[in-house]
Amino acid sequence: MSSESFTSQPGKRLRIFLDEAQEWRGKALYRVIVEELYRHGIMGATIIRGIEGFGPAHHLLTDRFPDIADNLPLIIDVVDSHERLQSVLPVLDRLLQYGTMTLTTVEILSKKEP
Repeated sequence: MSSESFTSQPGKRLRIFLDEAQEWRGKALYRVIVEELYRHGIMGATIIRGIEGFGPAHHLLTDRFPDIADNLPLIIDVVDSHERLQSVLPVLDRLLQYGTMTLTTVEILSKKEP
């Protein structure tokens, strides 16, 4: 497949690092975040579940210990324009009580479904 079949545009990749057990008003926080991103028309978001990791508090989250395997690390990977991602940052600020995010420049290659 040649690269001419893709459209290219500059964009940003936002990665949100959080714990699976985090909640927002009794609902899984990662679900609330993805629903909000969808509602705001974000181009795409994927939730990636880790098998082990730790954050700034240095609490090890792992599937090696069955009693804590329900709180694994998650990454929500989001791609869109710089402007659109900037517009959802206030929403994320309201939802995230703790966590880390990264924002990097990317080239977005996309191809529409037939």
